[in-house]
Amino acid sequence: MTWSLDFSPVLPVWLIVLLGAAAGALAVFAIWSGIRGSWIRAAAVAALVLALLNPVLQREDREALPSVVALVVDKSQSQALGDRRAETERARAQLAQQIGKLKNFEIREVEAGADRDGVGADGTRLFEALGQALSDVPPDRVAGAVMVTDGQVHDVPRDKAALGFDAPVHVLLTGRDKEVDRRVAVVNAPRFGLVGTDQVIQYRVIDAGVAPGGRVRVTVRRDGEQVAEQRVAPGEVARVSVKIKHGGDNILEIEAEALPNELTAVNNRAVATIEGIRENLRVLLVSGEPHAGERTWRNLLKSDASVDLVHFTILRPPEKQDGTPIHELSLIAFPTRELFQEKIKDFDLIIFDRYQRRGILPSIYFDNIARYVREGGAVLVASGPDPAGAGSLFRTPLASVLPAEPNGTVREEAFYPKISELGQRHPVTRALPGSQTDPPQWSRWFRLIESTPSSGTTVMTGVNDKPALILSREGAGRVGLLLSDHVWLWARGYEGGGPHGLLLRRLAHWLMKEPDLEEEALRLVQRGRDLVVERQTLGVDVKPVTITKPTGETIPAKLEQSEPGLWRAQVPARELGLWRVTDGERTALAHIGPPNPREFTEVLSSAKPTEAITQASGGSARRLVQNETFATPRILPLRAGVTMAGSDWIGLKTTDASVLKGVDRYGLFAGLLGLALLLGAVSLMWWREGR
Repeated sequence: MTWSLDFSPVLPVWLIVLLGAAAGALAVFAIWSGIRGSWIRAAAVAALVLALLNPVLQREDREALPSVVALVVDKSQSQALGDRRAETERARAQLAQQIGKLKNFEIREVEAGADRDGVGADGTRLFEALGQALSDVPPDRVAGAVMVTDGQVHDVPRDKAALGFDAPVHVLLTGRDKEVDRRVAVVNAPRFGLVGTDQVIQYRVIDAGVAPGGRVRVTVRRDGEQVAEQRVAPGEVARVSVKIKHGGDNILEIEAEALPNELTAVNNRAVATIEGIRENLRVLLVSGEPHAGERTWRNLLKSDASVDLVHFTILRPPEKQDGTPIHELSLIAFPTRELFQEKIKDFDLIIFDRYQRRGILPSIYFDNIARYVREGGAVLVASGPDPAGAGSLFRTPLASVLPAEPNGTVREEAFYPKISELGQRHPVTRALPGSQTDPPQWSRWFRLIESTPSSGTTVMTGVNDKPALILSREGAGRVGLLLSDHVWLWARGYEGGGPHGLLLRRLAHWLMKEPDLEEEALRLVQRGRDLVVERQTLGVDVKPVTITKPTGETIPAKLEQSEPGLWRAQVPARELGLWRVTDGERTALAHIGPPNPREFTEVLSSAKPTEAITQASGGSARRLVQNETFATPRILPLRAGVTMAGSDWIGLKTTDASVLKGVDRYGLFAGLLGLALLLGAVSLMWWREGR
């Protein structure tokens, strides 16, 4: 409750001032002239002017507002090192208890750090969280902030003004003094690299808290497989050359051996992700004769920007003799030696489309093609109407890598090509549009070459469940056998057509070893704030997997089937660094965050990053553990302008902020009292005049 004097004039102030000035001038003249009773007349006029000003005695009923103190708790990954997490929780409980006992103080607890902010955050941002927590509090009500952290804060304000309030910031440090740590930092690494080329990565091993000297063993891995080992001097920039093995992300780990009594080994490993870029895939398409489906293959491959197509069609076989002079022909000779001997390894895929032996390719070239497949190449055979005759490719050395032998029967009848049971789980044919119904929602084919499979996987079937498409692995290479030449009906839209583009594109890229189309694969993919484990398999069941976090903690995960052949599990990704998943046979890696996360750039507990702002705000920084003894400082409420920290205590600023609950006003010249005063003044003046 507070009292104050106010005025509520009954006339405009300027008029009261004018009347008062005139009356005052007359009173002064009367007093100067020595007229009797002048002082009494002046007092009466003054009382009248005061009455016109209407003085009011005002009483305000106010309720004091509590001062707000923010308790900011660092929950970042570096706080999980050593005993820091336990120290943090212990300090948090004791500080909250102390502040809770202070009269007229409100506490706001804030958790901040990478764990809470998610995988998109790089570094510990305590002051950002502090600003958000106090965004609805007027600056004059802020009593201060107490931060429990290891000191590695990455958003410290430039100066006191940037805080947004005038109150002390106190930092209580977890961890120990004289900690030691070793880390690996990537200095320079390319983001992209052509598959098959060597890329150079520059890195540095940095020791903190130890005397320099000696050399450090460094192991380099690509996708979990060791590719190099070096010995380097700490502090110096080292170089390592690594070959890009495949398209997509090539994850390279550079790991240094640990120091004795090191704070953590998590940052002893740095990661560089280089995206492998494949040069345009080179495809050789050899059409045995012009036919309706030839353009389907050509259009599909020409429309793929990642494919360089070389296409030859046999228009004039050697046995055709019509007497036309060679120099008058507009055709070119088939460059068999150049294609199938000198440059065969330049191609990623060779397609034989309705090709038959006509004496164009000697047997030695088919032997070269079979060897090319076993050494990592790929061949697709799209059979024609006479697959078992004397001109059949099965009667060449190429038969040694073909997954089926034609039995001479050609079924020329309408049938719906269907996805086999294994084909429903194979990435080439899984979930083809229209395959979900029986019969499938695509057009029929009218020719099927019956064959007896000897190897590979039948992914599509035709008449009487006979194989229509077989995929096989031979040595390091792959072979596809399409036992019908009527896929072009889908392209022409016959009976509504079918998914020819998707099927043939998947087929070609599987043959060329596209990683996303591997039938047995384990993947780890980041999606938003989560990591998704994907297991592609042709089997009917999968093993559980073990996920290893960047900190080394392992968690088991059971995979659930999301669609045929594809199993998934999803886990939250709240830690920056390299994640690893394995099922005992396969291993997959995923790196979350930048190559050199700020969270692990400096992990030693230190007051230096926050020293300037604590001093500027009048706060302090101290360790929670000193001489192996844990202690939180006492908290005292203090007026602004005095020292806000001592050897064993910290201060919080008290404020005078309040909220107005009600107002009572009492007029001094109102009612009988005012009337009595005025009448008394006039009566006194008359009495004096009467004498």
